[in-house]
Amino acid sequence: MSSGNEIHSRNPERHEALVHRYDSIIIGAGHNGLVCANYLARSGQKVLVLESSENVGGLASTREFYPGFRTAIAHTVSHFSLKVSRELELESHGFKPGDAPLATIGLSKDHHHVVIAGDELKGVHQKDLYAYRDYAAFMQRFSDLLNPFWLKTVPRVGNNSLPEILSFASLGLNLRLLGKDAMREFLRIITLPMRDLMDENFDNDILKAMLSWDGLVGSRLAPRSPNHAVFALLYRMCGNLHQSTTGVHGLVTALHSSATASGVEIRTGTPVQRILVGEHEQRLAATGVELLDSEIIEASKIISSADPKSTFLDLVGVEHLEIGFTNRIRRLRSDGFVAKLHLALDELPAFTGLKNPDGRMIIAPNLDAIEFAFDDSKYGQCSEKPVMEVVIPTLQDSSLAPTDQHVLSAQVMYVPYQLKGGWNEQAREQFCERAIDTLEQYAPGIRKHILHQELLTPFDLEQTYGNTGGHWHHTEFSLDQLFMMRPTYEAAQYSTPIKGLHLCGAGCHPGGGLMGGPGHNAAREILR
Repeated sequence: MSSGNEIHSRNPERHEALVHRYDSIIIGAGHNGLVCANYLARSGQKVLVLESSENVGGLASTREFYPGFRTAIAHTVSHFSLKVSRELELESHGFKPGDAPLATIGLSKDHHHVVIAGDELKGVHQKDLYAYRDYAAFMQRFSDLLNPFWLKTVPRVGNNSLPEILSFASLGLNLRLLGKDAMREFLRIITLPMRDLMDENFDNDILKAMLSWDGLVGSRLAPRSPNHAVFALLYRMCGNLHQSTTGVHGLVTALHSSATASGVEIRTGTPVQRILVGEHEQRLAATGVELLDSEIIEASKIISSADPKSTFLDLVGVEHLEIGFTNRIRRLRSDGFVAKLHLALDELPAFTGLKNPDGRMIIAPNLDAIEFAFDDSKYGQCSEKPVMEVVIPTLQDSSLAPTDQHVLSAQVMYVPYQLKGGWNEQAREQFCERAIDTLEQYAPGIRKHILHQELLTPFDLEQTYGNTGGHWHHTEFSLDQLFMMRPTYEAAQYSTPIKGLHLCGAGCHPGGGLMGGPGHNAAREILR
């Protein structure tokens, strides 16, 4: 194999373009792309990462939205893999997650807030205190059951090798080790709507809403949606890191530093126009990439951390895919339902009833409020009463704003990617004002401290970050698009119908969020 020597393209139409060769090219420098690149480089491969934007990190990259004020779309770190962190030695590159859990606060208009800080619950009656203790214990037990499988390749069904059969068997064995009663309970709740799970266990409306949030945020799910919200909740519980707003920038910086130290070459501001496909041993194979400026770069392996639709429909092209596979990719549900609200504030906002807004604040007075907001989004409308998750990241990292000034970052649910009538400045400004009106109910006077406001809809996230539909997980986190079916069969074990083309993004198992599993698993499969 050539080791990076420059040669002229053999394509007569591209004599002017230089061709470089690598062992692996990774498209996209999001956290999964960086994880995958790092593992491959540590194995001795010559690895190139190509990123279209000027910064690495994807949705976790820190961006300036107003002079001196910065934040990231993914504004907290909670379930990044400790295994990946240890193996890539991220601590030695400056990654230090929070020393203590970031409190989750269910805001109440009557100032009777509900607070979960570590294992402690405040603001509810004794009955819910006891119920929460039992609930937290059995949910953590079920999350621990699934933990080993997030960092493994889930085998395809049928014609399995012995190791693959043993992988399925280990899940069954772990279920049996739960005991008969616990196993039955796991199989029962795993398909429950979040509403039923909450109503079975608790009375307090705010507690129900805030506990359901992590199973719903980032997806097209509501409390009454069946079959998969509990799976999403258990997935977000899998990490051992404390929920932290400081960790986002630190994580991306450490991944970048670690990858570079391992020998990974990273080129930002370098959009890929298409994946080159040729024929190898009577089978279509990926041979390299063509950049937007017509530069050709060859490699033995092409690994995409972009979403499946972008990868196959835009970069590969349907002319290289079978019609059945193409149709399954087109049918992937990938419309996002989360908007990001950023406020630059001249001082720390005062939330009534809180001494210090140093936590993850949930504005959702009850499960109906979440359900009704979801109902509006189904018909291409924005709710009159938005529900949202709010953090003040400058309380954890003062470098994100000028001295004594602050950033407010909010994830607003449910905001449709396809707004009825389309997204324009008027529609964006109208909904932004509605979100700020909602904040005013809990932080009176916050509007007068706003220096600048920004609302990024799912449509804006698609335009800025390139993820189809602006979906966090690249494709919906649902039972028909999970495990050995994620994103779809023939592309669910990080390989694809195109020889030498692999996937490592959030559209792969186990899914999105700052976890690192897709990048870790893809690298392991490629190195096999």
